[in-house]
Amino acid sequence: MTIDAATTIDGFVADFDEEPGYLDFAAVGPPSRSVIDEERGLLDTLARARFGSLNGVRNQGTRVRAAVSALTRVPADRIVFQPNTSTGLMHALFGLTGPVLLSAAEFPSVPFAAVRAQQALGVVTPQWLPTPNGRVTPAGIRDALTPETVAVAVSLVDSRTGYLADLEGIRQVIGTRLLIVDAIQGFGVVDAPWEVADVIATGGQKWVRAGWGTGFLALSERAADTLVPVMSGFVGTPDDDLPWDAVPDPARGARAFRTTNPDPLAEARLAVALERIADAGVPSISARIAHTVSRVIDLADEAALAVVSSRAENERAGIVVVEPPEDQLTALGAALFNHGITATVRQGRVRLGVHASTSDETLDMVRAAFTSFGSTITY
Repeated sequence: MTIDAATTIDGFVADFDEEPGYLDFAAVGPPSRSVIDEERGLLDTLARARFGSLNGVRNQGTRVRAAVSALTRVPADRIVFQPNTSTGLMHALFGLTGPVLLSAAEFPSVPFAAVRAQQALGVVTPQWLPTPNGRVTPAGIRDALTPETVAVAVSLVDSRTGYLADLEGIRQVIGTRLLIVDAIQGFGVVDAPWEVADVIATGGQKWVRAGWGTGFLALSERAADTLVPVMSGFVGTPDDDLPWDAVPDPARGARAFRTTNPDPLAEARLAVALERIADAGVPSISARIAHTVSRVIDLADEAALAVVSSRAENERAGIVVVEPPEDQLTALGAALFNHGITATVRQGRVRLGVHASTSDETLDMVRAAFTSFGSTITY
């Protein structure tokens, strides 16, 4: 049976239960019923511990790697589960030697990993990329590269500006240097050219909607051969058998970047969330979000609120950022709160995160909040 795109995306959306007014997916995405049911089923199996039943609980690694591979197009043997984005980035930055170009304005996970690697090992040197408008662009990177630069680190989507990085353009200007991508803002809803990245690190608690404690690290062949597995535990060895009475060298490739056995329930949550995304299709999810983002921007324009995030569809994902005059921020935050809108108010701006499940009712609530805000402003 052939399922058309509309039916598929509608089925995907119907799996979610968040209340109207939720627009904070850039902070955390409420998981779907499928994710919740998956964890409940495995937890029930674990609680009963019937003879022979726990192998099915434990053996989620192959499934989650296959699910990641289907979306990133990275072979499963170059993918390893991680509990969050930061751990994956730490593995990558601690494993490098040489100068790494990055923006200090990135979400702290990236600069902290680079600076901590420099402080601990002294083999990584952060090269700070000037980003006057908070955007990491191919042109800015090109102008800041030096012959010594070994890698460039960038967020897929900037958490403050909502800017969608041009990964293909960045790849063109950096040549064979490693491209490290913090993909937490946008993975699962952005149809990105993952093939150009050498390191993809992300968590599943935001746009993937798999809950906390989920994520992965995916490596290109070049990264798998280049990065040193500084933190590699007993499950990072070549053999599946527990290495008693000896400490073997780490395995080659992604497997080495494991420190201990992962939480199989977290692996299952991530796997089912990614499987649902694959069923719907990232392009369909992205198109639904793009349409809704445009509607939110229109509402902000009607309310004469300055939209400081990108308006161009090729430069945005699911984030809309508005910046009222400084003396009006409290009033805007109160209007959103009073109308049941969950959003992030930080650093003088309001960040609204839109997902495929964002409803017309939610947009009506935004309109009402903006109208209420406008009625409190005197000029």
